[in-house]
Amino acid sequence: MAPPILFALTLHEYAHAYTAYRLGDKTAYYEGRLTANPLKHLDPLGTLLLFIAGFGWAKPVPVNPFYFDDRKKGMMLVSLAGPMTNLLLAVIGSILLGLLTPTGGLAFMLSYFIYINVLLAVFNLIPIPPLDGSKILAGLLPGPQQWLYQLERYGTAILFLLIFLGALSPILRFFIYPIVELLTALANLIARLPL
Repeated sequence: MAPPILFALTLHEYAHAYTAYRLGDKTAYYEGRLTANPLKHLDPLGTLLLFIAGFGWAKPVPVNPFYFDDRKKGMMLVSLAGPMTNLLLAVIGSILLGLLTPTGGLAFMLSYFIYINVLLAVFNLIPIPPLDGSKILAGLLPGPQQWLYQLERYGTAILFLLIFLGALSPILRFFIYPIVELLTALANLIARLPL
């Protein structure tokens, strides 16, 4: 479980940093976060909870929207980069699973790699601050949407309360399992191709 989790979390945060850098914000670069080194991105508690509770987080990448030509669009693109990277990694994982048709530990690792990337993508798309979904929603809705940013001070507490009450589990399962099943079907299809 450890390699897929480390890889998924690290590339999620790297995608945020890289997108911000390409849009003109070098904050993450100057703080040493524009890297694929897991040690620069992992939050000890967030990573531990991912193993124990099935949800977790990495250290948020610092972003300064004042460097973007269009702050609202820039924040939306930076926020979207993390979940989209996880979905891309899940697709790559399913292709590898189909091509390699591994067994034992490697098969489990690739299957878990698909699952954990889908989980991170879906979880981060929830529109509750400080998750990426809140900034994506703010970018899609007309107007400044300051209320979403003001909600951020309470967002973590709201998120933990929803997780503790089990309110997020049905929503996550509703989206995660169909995507994982689709990617597993893709892997099976690739495995049957006469390559």
